[in-house]
Amino acid sequence: MNLPVITEQNAHPMNYTLSNIPERTIKPRNSGITMVMDKGLSLRQTEDFLEVAGLYTDMVKLGWATSYVTPNLDEKLRIYKDAGIPVYFGGTLFEAFVVRGEFDEYRRILDKYKMDFAEVSDGSINIDHNEKCDYIRKLSEQVTVISEVGSKDVTKIFAPYKWIQLMSAEIQAGSWKVIAEARESGNVGIYRDSGEVRQGLVDEILTQIPGESIIWEAPQKAQQVWFIKLLGANVNLGNIAPAELIPLETLRLGIRSDTFDHFLGL
Repeated sequence: MNLPVITEQNAHPMNYTLSNIPERTIKPRNSGITMVMDKGLSLRQTEDFLEVAGLYTDMVKLGWATSYVTPNLDEKLRIYKDAGIPVYFGGTLFEAFVVRGEFDEYRRILDKYKMDFAEVSDGSINIDHNEKCDYIRKLSEQVTVISEVGSKDVTKIFAPYKWIQLMSAEIQAGSWKVIAEARESGNVGIYRDSGEVRQGLVDEILTQIPGESIIWEAPQKAQQVWFIKLLGANVNLGNIAPAELIPLETLRLGIRSDTFDHFLGL
């Protein structure tokens, strides 16, 4: 299958003209990023997904440590690369190596698979934050680092000042973007266990951390809608399911009922 390679000319292939559509940024984007969670697509599913939604996909995360057990990993990575889509391994894989004292082996894995990005997280392990920032500094000499703030443990709730402190330190250490943790389920971190956004927390974070520096994990439609209404069509969103890429793009453009009135200026 010949998959479309993203260029500025075909980045937004609208089939007909419609007025009052918000302007979307062009790849490679610094804002308006959509990060997709691949939890185990087959090679054929990967090709099908990219045929339909590759134009709207900025990067793909092979969720947590799924890359360890994914068949035909080299071939899958080649399919994404041929389509011009950056791929990286989930932060839990980084943690799995670090907790075993095998950080250097992790770096070799990144080289072996020619990874351009790496995620640094501490959602499943407890490490000193200075140590985490050291890992970010070291890896940023090798790859582009995306770091994740927040715990996967629903009982660990950080105060807003702590989120700001952690995000700021990680950006200074070399993170290109910081991810606001929510898991693939969207019920921890910046969300309550019901999936509701911790609105005060988000507002507080945005007083100190630039919105374009944050990728908000938002696997649920209501969460995507909330962030689009707060920060506009070009908010960075992550942990999006492959089947939700086209629906999300319509939300960003205000052509789905949930955001229908938002960009019309009515």
